[in-house]
Amino acid sequence: METFESLVRAEFAPKNVYLNTASNGLLPARTVTALDRAVRMRAEGTPTGPLYEDVEAVRASFARLAGVPVERVATGASVAEYGGLIAASLPAGAEVLTAEADFASLVNPFHMRGDLKVRAVPLERLAESVRPDTALVAVSAAQSADGRIADLAAVRAAAEAHGARTYVDASQSAGWLPLEAGAYDFVAAVGFKWLLGPHGAAFCVVPEDFGGLTPLLAGWVAGEFPWDSCYGPVEDLAHSARRFDISPSLFSHAGLRASLELIEELGVSAIEAHDLGLADRFRAGLASLGHEPVPAPGSAIVSVPGLGHRQPELSAAGIETSNRAGNLRAAFHLYNTTADVERLLDVLSS
Repeated sequence: METFESLVRAEFAPKNVYLNTASNGLLPARTVTALDRAVRMRAEGTPTGPLYEDVEAVRASFARLAGVPVERVATGASVAEYGGLIAASLPAGAEVLTAEADFASLVNPFHMRGDLKVRAVPLERLAESVRPDTALVAVSAAQSADGRIADLAAVRAAAEAHGARTYVDASQSAGWLPLEAGAYDFVAAVGFKWLLGPHGAAFCVVPEDFGGLTPLLAGWVAGEFPWDSCYGPVEDLAHSARRFDISPSLFSHAGLRASLELIEELGVSAIEAHDLGLADRFRAGLASLGHEPVPAPGSAIVSVPGLGHRQPELSAAGIETSNRAGNLRAAFHLYNTTADVERLLDVLSS
């Protein structure tokens, strides 16, 4: 029987200490094989019908990870696309509550409307800041800059109490933090970070009644029978969230199908335990060096103020991290080991 460690060893062989999953996840070996197969199909003129099957397999896999019926999952290319649809559904003057310095792809579509009241508050005050006139609360489950985890249960309760909708960006959490997407109105996530897929695929979970969204980006794939919707207006939109699909990047979905299969085989709970164990080990090591990370209990992302300038030095030493807002950000995922943590601490101590 394969173990967590044996599965990971079979899929990953990084040439350096890679601690930058918050930017891009590493591709498993099976994903590289799937991408190669898809590219060869196009190069050789092989019928590409199986690549469209990958899209539906990816949708179903993400639905299982998100804990929702597959009919609630749309797939496109970016979180910003779905943020734009949600923003377009709000009436002029509606208030959107966000966390200060949240990721641009989440908050920017609401600012671009120009006629919405976008209010930003500290993350820890988000739930208490919901007001009777708040129409939508939009927040990342885990903050990109520093890994802080939103109190989503409190946000949901406050939103329900005031009749507001909720929109969660799970791009920095889906794949290592269990996701209960059905508890929120809208949940979006990209596939190229913790879900270990190629760039070019994203998801959006919508309510069963579609939450007032208009499929403004609908093309032929948004039809109930897509191959019958190639010409002229789409007469019969999909009766599911597929009406919000954007024409899929077939290569991306071919690779992501393999990546999500691995995530499901390993199990998100096991990945979470692994990732948090390494992150907490790093936090403990930082304390011994006299550094204090941004408080982010329960997060696989560790952000250290004042050390961002050391990112180039670490990269030269074969350790990939990132510099975010002057902080050194290390993101621990399933392919990392305790040796990676010790190597990072060793270089930081020098």
